[in-house]
Amino acid sequence: MTALLELELHVHADGWDGPPRLFALGRLGELVATEPELASALGLEGDGRDPDDASLVPIEQEWGSLTGPLDESLAQIMWPPQVAGAAITMERLVLPPAAEEQVAAMSDPQEQLELATNHPERQDMRVAVAVLRDGSHMCAVRARGQDGDTDVLSGPDLVPGLVEALQSTFQTDVEANS
Repeated sequence: MTALLELELHVHADGWDGPPRLFALGRLGELVATEPELASALGLEGDGRDPDDASLVPIEQEWGSLTGPLDESLAQIMWPPQVAGAAITMERLVLPPAAEEQVAAMSDPQEQLELATNHPERQDMRVAVAVLRDGSHMCAVRARGQDGDTDVLSGPDLVPGLVEALQSTFQTDVEANS
């Protein structure tokens, strides 16, 4: 999914230490035909585009601040039928397995956070996940300090929990097609 890699580059240009960002994915031809004002605002109108162009266009959503777990926040989202898919970007700390075991053994969330954020082998990562209504999906991961356009690892199964949580925003579609 080329759109996801382009989206990750867009978010990367804004730098690190940002909040999670949520995007609706629309089909370019449909967007230009049905939402001409939005297409104009995005600079997509009048440039000879094919009205059947199925390229994906990300449109960032106002999401506010997350007050609870991400999966619970995503579970509150339902997309209108014209939205072809959704994408999310977020930053996470990754620890070596031994440190993860240490964190899991702690009962105090504040102590867990302190160990994770101060661990000398922690790695800051940005993950980006896109899902479509048909269930197809793609993930991209970038480590802090890897700033080249090609320094992004991509594949469908890199962040399965986040894929599942984002797919849940289209759950009624999946259930209706079963």
